[in-house]
Amino acid sequence: QAQPIESGGGLVQAGESLRLSCTASERFFNNYAVGWFRQAPGQGREFVATITWSGGITYYGDSVKGRFTISRDNAKNTVYLQMNSLKPEDTAVYYCAPKIYSGSYSSRYEYDYWGQGTQVTVSS
Repeated sequence: QAQPIESGGGLVQAGESLRLSCTASERFFNNYAVGWFRQAPGQGREFVATITWSGGITYYGDSVKGRFTISRDNAKNTVYLQMNSLKPEDTAVYYCAPKIYSGSYSSRYEYDYWGQGTQVTVSS
C-alpha cells in the first residue's frame, strides 16, 4: 500500500453523522501527525483536523469545532474522523495525509502523500 486510503464517505441528510477512515502503511503514519482536509468544488483545500502521533493533541478548524472528532488507532495504522451534526456546507471531498513538515498544523503545505479522497455530500 502506498498513499493513504480514505473511506466512509457518502450521502446523508443534514443533522446526521458519518465516520471517515484513513488507512495507510506504517511508513506513512509512524511517528507523524495526520490531518484531514476537505475541498469543495471551486474552493481551496480547507483544514479540518489534525492529530499528533500519540493522539494526545488534536487541532480543529473553526467550522467543525464541537461537531467533528479526530482519533487514531496506531496498531491499525488508521485515523478516524467522526462527523456529527453534519451541515450542507460540510459537502466536500475529504482527504487525509501525514504531516511531513514542521510548520503550521492548519497549512496544507505541511502535509504530503495525499490519498484520493472520499466524497461527503450533505443534503438539506
